[in-house]
This record gives sequence, C-alpha cells and structure tokens, in this order.
Amino acid sequence: MRNKHKYKKKAFDDTWSIFLKVIYISLFFIVLGFGYLLLESPINSYVNRKVLTPAELVLFHKNAEIRRNLQRKDDDWDRIENGIHVRTGLYADDNLDLVIGTCTSCHSSKLIAQNKATRVGWKNMIKWMQETQGLADLGKSEPIILDYLAKYYAPKDTGRRKNLEKIKWYVLDLSKEM
Repeated sequence: MRNKHKYKKKAFDDTWSIFLKVIYISLFFIVLGFGYLLLESPINSYVNRKVLTPAELVLFHKNAEIRRNLQRKDDDWDRIENGIHVRTGLYADDNLDLVIGTCTSCHSSKLIAQNKATRVGWKNMIKWMQETQGLADLGKSEPIILDYLAKYYAPKDTGRRKNLEKIKWYVLDLSKEM
C-alpha cells in the first residue's frame, strides 16, 4: 500500500514539475517577445545604419561642433539683456551674484521680483524667514542684499489711482429715452 502511495506522489511531483517547466518556458518567451518589441527600433536602426566614410565623419564632427557652439550661445545663463539677468529675471547689478546665491537657494527668483517693499519691509521679510523658515544670519551680506532689494524692488508710485474724495454723486436716470 505504501508503494502505491509513493508512486502516486512521484507521479504528481513529476506532473507538477513538467507543468512548472512549461510555465517558465512560456514566461521566458513572453518576456523575450516584449523585449523584442521594446528594442526592435533601436536594433533595426543599428543594423541598418549608414557607415560613414572618413570624410563624412570629419564633416559630421565639424557640424556637431558648430551645433554645440550655437547651443552654448543660446544657453548662456549669465546673459544680461536690457539690464535684466536672463536666467533669474532679476535686475543686473554688481551684487546680483550675492542675491542669487543667498536668496534663490531657498526660493525662486520670481518670488523676489513679484514683491515690492521698502528697505524696512525687506528687512522684516528677512527677519520672518530667519524666525520661521530657517534662514541663517546673513552677517555682512545683509546690508548689501537690503540695498539691492530696496533699490530695484521698492514700491512704485505708479499704478493704482488715488481714492476718490469729495465727489458729488448723482443718480443716473435711464428711464428717459433719447
């Protein structure tokens, strides 16, 4: 009786082993198929690539150098146009690098440009950042930064009109036709 049981168990184990092998082989071919679908284009472009002659290769490298030089000119991050530092949008000044290094390590330069305050107002904002946002003491840099901010990002008198005062109001009668 025991031999029969061992035989059934061995037959079951053999069947299960064959089943798992079929599953593994199927998974292998599925992964292989997906790999081919993902890599078909790169493989074909490599296999069907044009082999350049030495003269064409020299020309290719010259053109690549020209493209890199043009790109460098366009990507010049320290470019100044009309008195504005292109990358940050801040006014160009001798102290611009100090302001960029100190302020934009925590927030965007746009946050500076969109705000307007007096020197006292900027000092209060710096104090607030030190108390609540973890800004370190600026030391000797603080007066320089405050001068820059007060010079370029101070409130302007232009814009909103003054409040209307001492106006004699009247009721517009629209019931009369013209």
